[in-house]
Amino acid sequence: MGKKQQKKSKHEQVIKVLVVEDEDSFVEALTIGLKHEGFTVTIARDGAEALEIFDQADPDLVLLDLMLPLVSGLDVCREIRTKSNVPIIMVTAKGEEIDTVVGLEIGADDYVVKPYRLRELVARMRAVLRRHPEESENEEISREVIERANVRLEPSTRRAFVLGEEIHLRRKEFELLRLLMENPGRVLTRQTLIDQVWGDDYVGDTKTLDVHIMRLRNRIETDPKEPSVITTIRGVGYRFDAN
Repeated sequence: MGKKQQKKSKHEQVIKVLVVEDEDSFVEALTIGLKHEGFTVTIARDGAEALEIFDQADPDLVLLDLMLPLVSGLDVCREIRTKSNVPIIMVTAKGEEIDTVVGLEIGADDYVVKPYRLRELVARMRAVLRRHPEESENEEISREVIERANVRLEPSTRRAFVLGEEIHLRRKEFELLRLLMENPGRVLTRQTLIDQVWGDDYVGDTKTLDVHIMRLRNRIETDPKEPSVITTIRGVGYRFDAN
């Protein structure tokens, strides 16, 4: 009698990481450190090479430096997001605040700042991987349509509409908007939103949340600079005003 084969989870599989980095000192240290932590590492030393080998490497996670030869890290991130939802962690240098925000806007999941400790980096990598479960036919998704303040969400198909016109949201944007719309008029703290959408093991700061709120406002607000749907409660969090 044959043994029943079960699909391994990402925690049981060898995790493949594409490291896009041009500084030799970081490449060598990362390769040794990540392999010691059980990861399989593929190296790309510039943005063009990263895009060339991405499909072949089929990574579970991309560790992407912002400052790269030939093609910038931002352009690499943007190109990857046109075809894949693979987790991306941007690596930035101090003083690259604007580029960090742009990276989050175009689809990066998290970021780390050089110089960083390997332990912190690995913790963020594992946290990002936990927040990206593999798609499953048995995934429980609410099928109830949610309609509030000219916004309509269809959770079963992950589609969103504003005044009848479809808008395209990334996974975390959709989850964040759904959580807010499921609690109209209720103030949700920043920590609650992060815990519910990114997981209680999220080790980054709240900048990611702020960027996602800004992107949602740009898509659903009549005047994003004077938001009336997703309002800020200073010092506490955010509220979805259905009226």
